[in-house]
Amino acid sequence: MARRPRRDSARLSQRGPEAVNEKGAVGRAPAALAYHGRMSNYLASAAYKLAAHLPRQLPADGGREVAFAGRSNAGKSSALNAMCNQNRLAKTSKTPGRTQQLVFFEVQPERYLVDLPGYGYAKVPADLRAHWQEFINKYFQTREALKGLVVVMDVRHPLREFDVSMLEFATARELPAHCLLTKADKLSKGAASGTLQKVRHELAGRASVQLFSSETRQGIDEARAVVTGWLRG
Repeated sequence: MARRPRRDSARLSQRGPEAVNEKGAVGRAPAALAYHGRMSNYLASAAYKLAAHLPRQLPADGGREVAFAGRSNAGKSSALNAMCNQNRLAKTSKTPGRTQQLVFFEVQPERYLVDLPGYGYAKVPADLRAHWQEFINKYFQTREALKGLVVVMDVRHPLREFDVSMLEFATARELPAHCLLTKADKLSKGAASGTLQKVRHELAGRASVQLFSSETRQGIDEARAVVTGWLRG
């Protein structure tokens, strides 16, 4: 009896892997979104749009955007690149503090990821640091398109003064916040889990928290789901 030909392993699956729907909930992806067993990444289309040093340089205040904040050596740029599955979207450097403007990456028309200047470590003149503070204060107080804040923290040094200040901005605006405890691969599994529980307890009711590693790709899908839900609304 002749054997049946094997199905092409590269064909789209009937149901597909888990993916994020328009409400940000996790469910089954349509077949059109699934290929080689990997879920469609809404953030993969992100591309550089502009860098703003002054409020008048910001895009029109419409649509939806998610801001990323963190210390200059916390791995913010690496996290953005990993979530968007791109290597050079956000510039990474061995010299902390290279992001010195509000950098906008367009995912879809009027849908942006916003890379805020790194804080707490960058060696910049006092007047420039003061300008950043004033600009970011105004951005958080008045930006209607801002729908969520991601605070990036090194899992070995969480909840530093500036991290707490950024979370207070979100609380004052009643803005949802999500914390990435990056570089989770630098700690043992037990130590990383212990830090996660401590930070969750500290921020109970104010922000969601997860472990993340751009090196091992731990937590990338979880972070994407949160940001995608905020951008899609």
